[in-house]
Amino acid sequence: MFKMAFMVNRILTLLKKDVLLEFRQKHTFYGILLYIASTIFVLYLSIDKPDANVWNGLFWTIQLFICVNAVAKSFLQESRGRMLYFYSIASPVEFIIAKMIYNLLLMILMSLLSLLLFVIFLNNPIDNGLRFIGIVVLGGASISIVFTLMSAIAAKAQQNAALIAILGFPVILPQLLLLMRLSKAAFAEVFREGAILQMSVLILGLDVLVIAMAVILFPYLWKD
Repeated sequence: MFKMAFMVNRILTLLKKDVLLEFRQKHTFYGILLYIASTIFVLYLSIDKPDANVWNGLFWTIQLFICVNAVAKSFLQESRGRMLYFYSIASPVEFIIAKMIYNLLLMILMSLLSLLLFVIFLNNPIDNGLRFIGIVVLGGASISIVFTLMSAIAAKAQQNAALIAILGFPVILPQLLLLMRLSKAAFAEVFREGAILQMSVLILGLDVLVIAMAVILFPYLWKD
């Protein structure tokens, strides 16, 4: 029990470190906000009021690119000296879990903000707002978990950020397709309640699988 409490305390400390760094390097955060706002504004100038299917597809495609931009820096910004310091004070499992929690919270915030801008600029074809917000939270968390692991792998490959998109695409594609299909339940499309639950459980299952992979694989990356 004491060991678990000590582990949680170290995870929270690492999480607090990432939050403080984000506040100190505000240009990165504001850069992501500018990317979201400018992308959605360009869509508004180009399409104005897309139908529900186009709206849904554009929303999730933009979430993918937002996540690549927001999460890519997660490990690439950590210098070798800083990683050696973290190696001496925390375990690899604690470190990767803290990174996942931070990126999850950041991506959920960005996803909700982009949803707000989509509603403002590109009309609002959503019939069930609360359901869609729940799907957005689930989707943002799922995408961030995948790209956190990809960022950790890419950081060990001579810090090649392009690897994040290359490695993440085969893993994220099934999740994106499921999220697009699931989110149609908020656009007046008739679904059986069992089908909605089944897709949600499948997405959560993929998340658990990626987290398990991260917990198993990251200690080997940590040693390099």
